[in-house]
Amino acid sequence: MTVNLSRERTAAPATPPVKRLVVEVVNFALVGGSGVAVNFLVFNVLLHGLHRAAMVATVAASLVAMGTNYLGFRYVTYRDRASRTRRQIALFFVFSGIGVAMESGLFYVGYHGLGLAGPFESNAVKAASIVLASAFRFLVCRTWVFQHDAHRA
Repeated sequence: MTVNLSRERTAAPATPPVKRLVVEVVNFALVGGSGVAVNFLVFNVLLHGLHRAAMVATVAASLVAMGTNYLGFRYVTYRDRASRTRRQIALFFVFSGIGVAMESGLFYVGYHGLGLAGPFESNAVKAASIVLASAFRFLVCRTWVFQHDAHRA
C-alpha cells in the first residue's frame, strides 16, 4: 500500500464581484478619509490659523492630501493591482490634478461666489467640493490608474 503525501493545492474560491467592489469602496473610503483629514487639517491651519488666501489654502491642502492618498491607494486599496509603473504614477497625478482643479473650482464658487467665507461655511464648502471631486477620483483610479494586471487575473 502506498500513501500519497503530496497535497494538491486548490485555488481559493473566487470572491464575488459585488463583494470585491464593496471591499474596494470601503478601502477607498478609509484611505480617502485619511486624505480628507489631512486636507482639512492643512486647509484650516493655512486659512484660519495662518490667514493665507482661501484659494492658496484649498489648493495646497488638496495637493498635500493627493500625495498621502497615492501612498494609501497604492499600498492599501489597490495593492492587488498591477505593480507601480511610471505610467501609473503619471496617471494618478494627472487625474488627481484634475480632481484638485474640480475641487478648487467648486470651492471658489461657494467661498467667493456664494460668500460662504466664515469658518463653518468655508469648511462646509470644502467638504462638498471634496465629496464631488472624490466620486471622479474613485472612478478614474479604479478604471485607469490602478488597473488589474492581466497576467495575475
